[in-house]
Amino acid sequence: MQKIRDYARGQKWLTEIIVVDDGSRDGTADLARSQLADWPWFKVISLKKNQGKGAAVKEGVLAAQGELILVTDADLSTPIEELEKFWPLVAGHYDLIIGSRALLASDIRKRQSCLRETMGKSFNRLVRWLVLPDFKDTQCGFKLFKKEAAREIFTRIKTSGFAFDVEVLLLARQLGYKVAEVPVIWINSPDSRVRLFSSSVKMLFELLHLSLRKNRNKLTP
Repeated sequence: MQKIRDYARGQKWLTEIIVVDDGSRDGTADLARSQLADWPWFKVISLKKNQGKGAAVKEGVLAAQGELILVTDADLSTPIEELEKFWPLVAGHYDLIIGSRALLASDIRKRQSCLRETMGKSFNRLVRWLVLPDFKDTQCGFKLFKKEAAREIFTRIKTSGFAFDVEVLLLARQLGYKVAEVPVIWINSPDSRVRLFSSSVKMLFELLHLSLRKNRNKLTP
């Protein structure tokens, strides 16, 4: 949280910080309110029960007021300063810019375990095979949206779990938004909430469901 605040203070624009607590019982919401108490523009959204990352991100995005909306993981596996790489693409009329760990210029400074990394790459191969052939990495938790694109996409999102990123990009394509994939620094966090097997199985089912919906033309605007 402090790193985001420090970065935002150095910018010329106003920054609203939104924290979504997905039904946790560890005091996350209270801690966020305490740390943001002196920040002029913030929201802490507490979901009554755990609904999944996709549902939590949807709540935060639709509550945002800014013209540009950054979705980032709380652990800042991608440092907030990587946002600097995105500004030229915003000026270049891209509607959605996504960080990527899978491009040649990506800088992975701390890797996941071999098993997690292998499972992640396998999931990405399935994504490219079943749904989105032109993205190297859909799951990096660092994405910048223009407000209009964010509203149009997230009002349509149905995927509540970790595979929501795939639906975001699929909808962006179908709605005609311009998307860029940018190599970023990435540092693995040991506090990841992605459970190795249970989360992976759920993501696989969500991906298969998205593939079926795509093939049946049910993801049309």
